[in-house]
Amino acid sequence: MPKFSFFENEDRVLEFNCEAIIFQEGTPGQAMYAVLEGEVELQLKGVTVNHVAQHEIFGEMALVDNSKRSATAQARTDCKLAVIDKERFEYLVQKRPDFATQVMQVLAERLRK
Repeated sequence: MPKFSFFENEDRVLEFNCEAIIFQEGTPGQAMYAVLEGEVELQLKGVTVNHVAQHEIFGEMALVDNSKRSATAQARTDCKLAVIDKERFEYLVQKRPDFATQVMQVLAERLRK
């Protein structure tokens, strides 16, 4: 899985306690997240389908296709997350082609699972 360590200095950072719900499946998605510390699990209909570790991203699909969340994200440990909204996401896609490629790699890997 590609690593996104360049989010360390993002302005918007949220912290979640272990087991906190970050977002729910079926809700509107207005941001993606990069894990700065901790671990997050992604659940589909209550079943864990993926673990997201430090320097990995999640929630990007909602920004790519403007759809509702396809999974629930829950903190597996205490977490510190960088918040990347639609505007920042689009900026990164335009200014950093490597970012867009890495996001596509994440999407492809998750689809293959």
